Amino acid sequence: MKLLIDFLPILLFFVAYKFAGIYWATAVAIGATAVQVAWFWARHRRVETLPLATLGLLVVFGGLTIALHDPIFVMWKPTLVNWLFAAVFIGSHWIGQRTLIERMMGQAIELPQPIWARLNALWSGFFVFLGLANLFVVYVGSGFYEAHQALLAATGESGVDLSACATLYTGTVLDLCNAAQARESTWVDFKLFGMMGLTIAFVIAQTLYLSRHVKEDSQPQALETD
Repeated sequence: MKLLIDFLPILLFFVAYKFAGIYWATAVAIGATAVQVAWFWARHRRVETLPLATLGLLVVFGGLTIALHDPIFVMWKPTLVNWLFAAVFIGSHWIGQRTLIERMMGQAIELPQPIWARLNALWSGFFVFLGLANLFVVYVGSGFYEAHQALLAATGESGVDLSACATLYTGTVLDLCNAAQARESTWVDFKLFGMMGLTIAFVIAQTLYLSRHVKEDSQPQALETD
C-alpha cells in the first residue's frame, strides 16, 4: 500500500500526460503529491522532510513549466529530487550515530557497521546515478532538448503546447512539433518505466548483496536425550 501511494503521483502524471499533455500532467502531479503529504499528516500528525521537500521542488519547477510553457523545468525535477536524496544519505555519514539506511532498516535486519556504511554509500551513488540518467535522457537519449529548441526557433515563441501540434501548426513546423512531442513522450516513458525498472533492479541487487552479510541467528540447541 505504501509503495502504491509513493508511486501514485508518477502514475497519475503518466496517465494525465497520455490524455492531456505535459502541462495538465504537471498540475495533476502537484495535486497528487500535495494530497499524498496531507494524507500522511492526517494519519500520523506529522510530515516527513523528504516528501515535503519533494512537493516544494515540484511546486517550484512544475509551476515554472506551467507558467512559462517550458517542459524543461519539470524534466529537471526528478534529477533534483534524486540528488536531494543522495545529499541526505551522504550527510547521514557524519550526522548522528547511524547512517540513514541503518535507521530505515536496522530494526528489520542486523548487519556489521562497515556493511551499513557501504550500503548507505551505494544508495547515495544510486541516487546520483538516477539524476544523471534523467539528464542524459532529456538532453541526449531522447533528443528532446534539441528538437524542442528547433521548434522554438522555427515558431519564434518562448513556449509551445506539444499536445496541440495538429491544431497549432502545419507543414514543416508541424513536423518539428510532432518530433518534439515524440521525444517528450520518450522522457515521460523513461520517468515511469525506466526509473522504476532501475530502482527495482537496484533493490534486487541490494537484496542479493545483503544475503551474503546478514548475521546468522544463533544455532538452535540440540535436543536433549534422556
